Amino acid sequence: VTLMESGGGPVQPGGSLRLSCTASGLTLDYYLIAWFRQAPGKAREGLSYIVSLDNRTDYADSVRGRFIISNDDRTKTVFLQMNNLTREDTARYSCAAQEYSNGGYVDFTRRFRNQVFRSWGQGTQVTVSS
Repeated sequence: VTLMESGGGPVQPGGSLRLSCTASGLTLDYYLIAWFRQAPGKAREGLSYIVSLDNRTDYADSVRGRFIISNDDRTKTVFLQMNNLTREDTARYSCAAQEYSNGGYVDFTRRFRNQVFRSWGQGTQVTVSS
């Protein structure tokens, strides 16, 4: 699976950006795609994930209410709409993917929190500055 992020760039505080993560090479029944970010000198932070099976989502407390994740299953593209951005949102944003076959219980939140994914993108830089 190959992931390609886009949509990053400079933005003023209070502004919005929409990031895209397009996946290719997905072959199993469904997938989970998550967004992460890492600022210089800080640990990588999980932001949100979506599961293509039923479009269930989850968010980190730091972005809940400001960021919205969505999925276009036709194009295998996951979007992260980021609103009311602050300087603290400046980071490199990356997406990650994991595929699944139907059947059996899957703890999606555990995978997200443990940041264990088979495929990662290269990332796109978001810089919030006036």
